Amino acid sequence: MKVSYHGHSVVQIQVNGKNIIIDPFITGNQLTDLKLRDVNPDVIILTHGHGDHVGDTVELAKRNNALVIANAELSTFLGWQGVNTHAMHIGGAYQFDFGKVKLTQAFHGSSYETENKELVYCGMPAGILFMAEGKTIYHAGDTGLFSDMKLIGERHPIDLAFLPIGDNFTMGPEDAAYAAKLLAAKTIVPIHYNTFPPIKQDPTQFIKLLENKNGKVLEPGDFIEL
Repeated sequence: MKVSYHGHSVVQIQVNGKNIIIDPFITGNQLTDLKLRDVNPDVIILTHGHGDHVGDTVELAKRNNALVIANAELSTFLGWQGVNTHAMHIGGAYQFDFGKVKLTQAFHGSSYETENKELVYCGMPAGILFMAEGKTIYHAGDTGLFSDMKLIGERHPIDLAFLPIGDNFTMGPEDAAYAAKLLAAKTIVPIHYNTFPPIKQDPTQFIKLLENKNGKVLEPGDFIEL
């Protein structure tokens, strides 16, 4: 399994002959190494409805006939736009042919801003547990620190965790380091930082805060083999 990072919260997983992308914010993401025309996902998984996470989902899904996995409200909203979706919700899991997906809680907001400056409610924000080939990946989405992260790690031993560190909208480095302790993941990768001025952080300083010294900074385009 090849897992790569592409700036902000964009993560790609290549497994079982499928290309899976999480939160494909490409257009407008100055930190990504990806070119929209070259991205061809089979599956898109979304944590919540904010524009810097839904990103280019509709265009990518339509162009590639990709399946979009998201919570029920966001799935309905995207389905109205002609996208093929699979609706899920917090605590639920589903076994797909490429792997198992489970949505966890996340403490954040979730709405989509239309061109008419209307906010569409997009359901509860979520984190993602992705399980395949005996490995478990956790993408926390946008969230603050919460104590049940310990329960998530105990119930689903995590090989690789992606945690937001940007502060202002999500956990900052100190809270994310405590989250890493609760999750007890084998490897921790920081995400959701430096894309915009309010979330500017030094990821190397976050890595130094980790008690288990198990952090890894991935530059856009870097990957980990599991």
